[in-house]
Amino acid sequence: MIIKNKIPKEELKTPFTKAIADIKREILSLGCELHSDCAEELISDGSAASDLWGFNIYPNGQLDFISLINIKPADNNRSMEIQNPEIRKKIEEILRKFL
Repeated sequence: MIIKNKIPKEELKTPFTKAIADIKREILSLGCELHSDCAEELISDGSAASDLWGFNIYPNGQLDFISLINIKPADNNRSMEIQNPEIRKKIEEILRKFL
């Protein structure tokens, strides 16, 4: 599900929710089985793959920034975890905008 408007936090009542943020367009895709499924939704909606970053949302509000799609050597991110604190901060800002 692509998120472009505010949603109730109750919609995230699962053990954890996989999510992708488009840090340029400032939108999200949530709740896919795989991060790559969420990424494909956003790409189909006009997002560029280079702007997409994966993370997980836990019921207590904790985030982790681990996803296979985050392996982007061209962006100096060589692991599944987002290394750049500015990208993490941007994702948190986008998430707060919608929840």
